[in-house]
Amino acid sequence: MSHPPRSFSTELAVIGSGIAGLAATIFAVNRHLATALVGHSGALAYTTGYLDLLGRLEGSSEAVADPWQALEQLRQTQPGHPLSRIAPADIRLAFDEFTGFLGASGFAYSRAAAHNVSALTPAGTLKPTLCLPATMAAGPRAYVEKAPCVIVGFEGLKGFSAAEVVANLGARWPDLSARRIAFPDMARGEVYAEVMARSLEVPATREKLAVALKGVAGQAQVIGLPAILGMHRPDRVHADLEQRTGLTLFEIPTMPPSVPGVRLREWLEQTLPGKGVTLIPQHKVTALNLAPDGATLDLRDGFGPIRIQAQAVILATGRFLSGGLQAHPDAIREPLLDLPVTQPAGRADWYRERYTDLRGHPIHRAGIETDAASRPLGRDGRPCSHRLFAAGALLAHQDWIRSRSGAGIAIATAYQAVLAAESALRGASARSRGFA
Repeated sequence: MSHPPRSFSTELAVIGSGIAGLAATIFAVNRHLATALVGHSGALAYTTGYLDLLGRLEGSSEAVADPWQALEQLRQTQPGHPLSRIAPADIRLAFDEFTGFLGASGFAYSRAAAHNVSALTPAGTLKPTLCLPATMAAGPRAYVEKAPCVIVGFEGLKGFSAAEVVANLGARWPDLSARRIAFPDMARGEVYAEVMARSLEVPATREKLAVALKGVAGQAQVIGLPAILGMHRPDRVHADLEQRTGLTLFEIPTMPPSVPGVRLREWLEQTLPGKGVTLIPQHKVTALNLAPDGATLDLRDGFGPIRIQAQAVILATGRFLSGGLQAHPDAIREPLLDLPVTQPAGRADWYRERYTDLRGHPIHRAGIETDAASRPLGRDGRPCSHRLFAAGALLAHQDWIRSRSGAGIAIATAYQAVLAAESALRGASARSRGFA
């Protein structure tokens, strides 16, 4: 027996729950737009918590120290890159608004500064990033100061090795050492970062860990840990552990899926509905039909079909991993609307001969084209709808993996898309009242 679809109406529908979709929803909430967020948020669990703006320029193996200066070079060499089409002042505003919103919810971030910081990876390498969680901020500072530091690993924890961090970073950080301890009440068998993080929300567990950390600190005043400092209020867990130990603590992301990404995913699901967002997580839109006054989204969950009537839509569906693009034997396609995809001429041109080629691979620059108002272009080169916008990795002319610019593209283009959607919605509202 078929049931009629449950129906929702909203001003703005955001399709995709990665960083771009999350950022677009935050920007929309701040502008008092009634918003529905739809899509799988699983990809968030694979993020490190670091927010990169621009970490490498094309053809270079050197890390970018000043991303704002690098943006000027990007405009000269890649004018079609999404970050080249947005004013640096707007990019900074987008980062500040995004991190400020998270900070107000207990996920404090450093602000966008003039230079990148060298953030630690689980392998003990360094990556340039612009903003990072407050729970991780002491790590780059300790590295710059070469402060005596102990990296602490845990028996049974996979995806993080304190010894590996020290082996790869020790030559540049002489007073760096590794210790391995048992996590409180988890002395046997394999342990999991997510379980550890949830257990540290209990004060008694924090006290036991504090005792263990003080026991291995030696003369060091700085301790590096895998990212396990709580799930829902990491700032509070971090501050409490520092108080109990009298030490400076910082987190290092583990191999994905990692706690910082799971934090964001659970924060999205638990916090945004309280901000008025209609949230339909873990379900993909199966059909998107455009109309002059908006769009209709169709999807299905365990209770049957769902239909959303939206006055405007932002596509933040990502690339291949998230399903925003699909690779077929003959071509790359955008599945929801069959939007034209800028891509290499043929499949033989998708990859270069050498996997490590500094130029990257052409397939990683595939995506859809948009106009200056973030509206996807149809096959005639014109916007396919004045109520449809796009943001994030779906956009063409960028290799976010190689350029270390994934969060920057996601946040900046989401900001631009929401401003454009707001203008379209408010303009339509004014016209309907006879004010314009």
